[in-house]
Amino acid sequence: MPFLGQDWRSPGWRWVKTEDGWKRCEPFSPTPEDGSNQLNDISRTVILTGDDEEIYSTEDCEFAAKKRKKDHFRNNTDSQCFYREKWIYVHKESTRERHGYCTLGEAFNRLDFSSAIQDIRRFNYVVKLLQLIAKSQLTSLSGAAQKNYFNILDKIVRKVMEDQYNPRLIKDLLQDLSSTLCILIRGVGKSVLVGNINIWICRLETILLWQQQLKNLQMNKQVNNGLTLSDLPLHMLNNILYRFSDGWDIITLGQVTPTLYMLSEDRQLWKKLCQYHFAEKQFCRHLILSEKGHIDWKLMYFALQKYYPIKEQYGDTLHFCRHCSILFWKDTGHPCTASDPNTCLMPVSPQHFIDLFKF
Repeated sequence: MPFLGQDWRSPGWRWVKTEDGWKRCEPFSPTPEDGSNQLNDISRTVILTGDDEEIYSTEDCEFAAKKRKKDHFRNNTDSQCFYREKWIYVHKESTRERHGYCTLGEAFNRLDFSSAIQDIRRFNYVVKLLQLIAKSQLTSLSGAAQKNYFNILDKIVRKVMEDQYNPRLIKDLLQDLSSTLCILIRGVGKSVLVGNINIWICRLETILLWQQQLKNLQMNKQVNNGLTLSDLPLHMLNNILYRFSDGWDIITLGQVTPTLYMLSEDRQLWKKLCQYHFAEKQFCRHLILSEKGHIDWKLMYFALQKYYPIKEQYGDTLHFCRHCSILFWKDTGHPCTASDPNTCLMPVSPQHFIDLFKF
């Protein structure tokens, strides 16, 4: 059966009944999910009369619709790229079936980090990933990915200001990002920045404003007449401290009460922390003794941290399927063709995520 449309692959014309009879409608583009009604009405159809005379010129209408959409999304600074699938196929070379390769910016847009920061299990993971991108991979992002990067960063700062959750982590991220931008803006890096230099200067000023807001952040004192941390017995408080994997968290908790400070200075606690993060050979190279001749494990921890990476712990991470070569969040899943998908999954650390897109 022949098609009635101009393209043999099209489904044919669509007709609308009016008072003057049947009129033909020509679809141009699918309705964007987050577009306004006015944009949809402009770009959806062009009505033709029975004599095939266009009420509006096809090319003029299509051009006007595209221009209005472009202006709409350009003026909306919070707009981001949204995709139905929350996974991405990682391919590094062209094949007969796939042309091109997957970039870091494309993966950053596709994996919905904007929603991931609302999950407390993924918050630290996303922040660490943003910090690694700020240190070395910022110039490898596309213009859309860079815009998405700063939109996510804006949401993170807002969340920290509202919830007061882990501001120290965000301060480190903003410090690394501002240092990178200063080098790129003032030095030869201007040629590798996507967009006008004034946009980057404006972004740098925004980062400095965020740093000032976090510096002036005051922790709200919670009023609670029930059981508090100080009411717990010593063995339970000690057990809580032994579950921390970050030395700065131990120091911060030790500043709450004199009892917690006494527990946070325990030599055995810092010894366990050093043994968890570092190997015994690394201890011998950087021994630090106290005045009494004992090993100062607290100073050892911070000294070793300067030379060796520490183990990272996250509540939830991205996963990589070795069978399908797909990167995804575990709770959203992906279309796996393996007989036993669980045996093919591999958790992806922030550094491993960066390494996947180095060519």
